[in-house]
Amino acid sequence: MEQFEKLIDKISAWVWSYPLLALLVGGGIFFLVYSRFLPFRYFNRGIQVLRGKYDSENSNESGQISSFQALSTAIAATVGLGSIAGVAVAITMGGPGAIFWMWITAIAGMATKFFTCSLSVMYKGKDSAGILQGGPMYFITQGLGKKWKPLAVIFSACGMGGCLCLFQANQLTEIISSGFLAPAGIETGMKSNFIIGVLICAIVSIVIFGGIKRIGKVAAAMVPAMVVIYFTAVLIIMIKYSHNIIPTVQLIFDDAFTGEAVSGGALGALILMGVRRGVFCNEAGVGTASMAHGASKNPQPIREGLVAMIEPTIDTILICTLTAVSVLVTGVWEQFAGSDVKGITITLTAFETAIPYAGKYILLVAVLIFAFSTLFTSSYYGTKCASFLFGVKYAKYYNYVYVLTLIVAAIGSVKLVVCFIDTMYGLMAYCTIIGTIALSPRIMKATKEYFKTNKSESELGIKKNKS
Repeated sequence: MEQFEKLIDKISAWVWSYPLLALLVGGGIFFLVYSRFLPFRYFNRGIQVLRGKYDSENSNESGQISSFQALSTAIAATVGLGSIAGVAVAITMGGPGAIFWMWITAIAGMATKFFTCSLSVMYKGKDSAGILQGGPMYFITQGLGKKWKPLAVIFSACGMGGCLCLFQANQLTEIISSGFLAPAGIETGMKSNFIIGVLICAIVSIVIFGGIKRIGKVAAAMVPAMVVIYFTAVLIIMIKYSHNIIPTVQLIFDDAFTGEAVSGGALGALILMGVRRGVFCNEAGVGTASMAHGASKNPQPIREGLVAMIEPTIDTILICTLTAVSVLVTGVWEQFAGSDVKGITITLTAFETAIPYAGKYILLVAVLIFAFSTLFTSSYYGTKCASFLFGVKYAKYYNYVYVLTLIVAAIGSVKLVVCFIDTMYGLMAYCTIIGTIALSPRIMKATKEYFKTNKSESELGIKKNKS
């Protein structure tokens, strides 16, 4: 097992080398500049669209969920334990400066999500059951032609692996085991982890076998709650450690360009760590969120893109920063710098230090909501990838594999889990960004037409006849 873990680690390091860094960050900057900084100019418009100000009568449009449910589903999948444990890992392994590069990834990711999610509505394709679907595999084949299909196949194959919620199941098991069972004197180990994994498997099965409509409703209900609970907890920590906030901000910016906060740190490795964890948290460029937005009833591609570009602000700029603040202002990150300690343990220590007795319970509630929201939604992405490769008839079997791997992840190594998911995400990102860059001129043409046509309050994608 140790040799296999080393092999996956080497493959992951090879995939996440500087070419992918250049493609993700460079591609995001390209989209940002090419769109003339559209995410900044029209961010408020995206909020208004999300609130329903420009809703058309979509009941007869192709799609399965509303734009809000699509956004909630995408956020539920990204704002998972990567935003709690993943950030802590980035800080202890790369230094506080990794947070700065996560922010950069999020800013560039706003433009990336605008392009990828607009394409998912613009180029929907029919699955084997004749239902219109969206996502990188469909906009690659529908927009670029059959000769590009190998790229879509690679994306879908890696998507089936990348969408397995191994990290979430692993870290959820860890916090229950180390944070609650062990202190209570209950023996922990593979047996207890297996039982926890079975319970996780059972809960997830109830929701995911209900399809995207049930997933969308559950996600729409859970996402606002998890953001409020987590924000409130970190606000308490910030008030208690208010004297450390300004030094913490300075530390993040200073370390972002030195990489010396952690022994052996280097600027290139620091940037790579920040981008890697940033992508894990907001998935901008990976392509999974575009599958959720491709299921939206919204008939207007650009309008859906405006909604999608809000996501990195919520999951990375807001949630990940909240985690970073709690870990940094309390000083617990220095205890674990460069260590192999599991990420969730670091965040748990920060909460227990700042909020004695109640801290770990608050985090448990947040973790449960974060983890299960991701566990519910990621299965949908994997199923869509399986449908593309094998047809709807056989795609349903993916969910059986999905829930069973949750048990395996509960008893597995966190390093093996992270390296496997990172590898799949990296390969998916290559396919998504390449396809998006090739189709970006069509999105810009549609964007110009959209804003030229939709100057009125209707913003329906067509001009209203005036009588």
